[in-house]
Amino acid sequence: MNRKIRVLIVDDDRGHRITLNTLLTSWGHETGMAEDGQKAVSSIKEASWDAVLMDVRMAEMDGISAMKEIKAYNPAIPILIMTAYSSVETAVSALKSGAYDYLMKPLDFDLLKLTLDRAVEHAGLKEENRKLKATMGDSPLDEIIGSSPAMKELGEMLMMIAPSEATVLITGESGTGKEMVARLIHRKSSRNHNPMVVVNCAALTDTLLESELFGHERGAFTGADRRREGLFMQADGGTLFLDEIGETSAAMQAKLLRVIQEREFQRVGGEAVISVDVRIIAATHRDLAEEVKEGRFREDLFYRLNVVSLAIPPLRKRHGDIPLLVQHFADTYAEKNRKTVKGITPEAMDRLVRHPWPGNVRELENTMERAVILMCGEFISERELPMTLTAGNHPSPHNDIPPSMAGRPLAELEKEAIVATLRETGGNKSETARRLGINRKTLHLKIKAYGLEKG
Repeated sequence: MNRKIRVLIVDDDRGHRITLNTLLTSWGHETGMAEDGQKAVSSIKEASWDAVLMDVRMAEMDGISAMKEIKAYNPAIPILIMTAYSSVETAVSALKSGAYDYLMKPLDFDLLKLTLDRAVEHAGLKEENRKLKATMGDSPLDEIIGSSPAMKELGEMLMMIAPSEATVLITGESGTGKEMVARLIHRKSSRNHNPMVVVNCAALTDTLLESELFGHERGAFTGADRRREGLFMQADGGTLFLDEIGETSAAMQAKLLRVIQEREFQRVGGEAVISVDVRIIAATHRDLAEEVKEGRFREDLFYRLNVVSLAIPPLRKRHGDIPLLVQHFADTYAEKNRKTVKGITPEAMDRLVRHPWPGNVRELENTMERAVILMCGEFISERELPMTLTAGNHPSPHNDIPPSMAGRPLAELEKEAIVATLRETGGNKSETARRLGINRKTLHLKIKAYGLEKG
């Protein structure tokens, strides 16, 4: 986002407030200061802030009490707690009250910057969405939500191939949006005034698929009481989208090869040769090149289809696009269900970004539709997310702390967790960071701080 991030600094120590103010200003942030919790609550109600950096122990109103009031007013504001009291109880109390994270005094400024950046990285999503759509204009990019390099490259490819007559093969896992991409290609082509016809090849038997695609003559089989035009005829002058073409049999592949090569076919039970002008777009979740090697897919058909290939990456490989998709679907389903979504809490967004999304964009869309329908207030929180996102591999800080951990310094526990996880992963820092729920840079900083670097 272009505008400066606005951070409210809350601390009753004037010297510490001024130090933090100078530091955050040097990072390019816009700052405000409050000397106690009560003034912080008032400031939140009077102005718009992207994040709050707040001390726990303050005379007039402590940080935990202030945080509860702030969260009741606006649960979407990420609050970072600062504490010099390194006990498990203090941190757990802060996290239970809605803190995004905690930082130990004296502050590690590098860690502060990383944590603050992470806390506000999702701020301004609507503004970024609008900016993306405004710059995209009337291009195939206008419906591709995402700013990752992979999606930008996909959009650029679409802009080049949509106006052509080339046959296109779209590959990608289920739920990545292959049909959406096919519709974009058709809509941005010169054929857009004619229909785009869709058929799921995996949903029909050979006999039914042949009849669907090519049509049939009256009396061609039992129940064929009249002539029926097939999908190739319906798509004449337009586009035919053959979804899951990798599921077709060898016999059907031979029939498809002929019509793609010759642009002509015969109805089932008919003798007349029918010519059509159809652009073919095919899609599959399979690796067709591998299927050819294994003898399950015709090599000549593969080369006919694979004139231009588009690979849609799975959502787990473009996590940076998730916040934009989340906001897009939240806005879409809020409008559809006549609801107002003012924001998504940082905790909920963190769960959404960290989830592996095996069902890809389709799963994310279903999750956001569910969240909008179930939300009681104006903010989507963890309560509206399914258990698959809030349990299992994503432990919650709200869980009870084992008795053996109580009263021990957080730094000691954190160091033990890092050492144990490094041992389990064989020293793999990327996997260690993933398991601990932090990024690799943060892990490196903590390894250095705890003296865990190998000499």
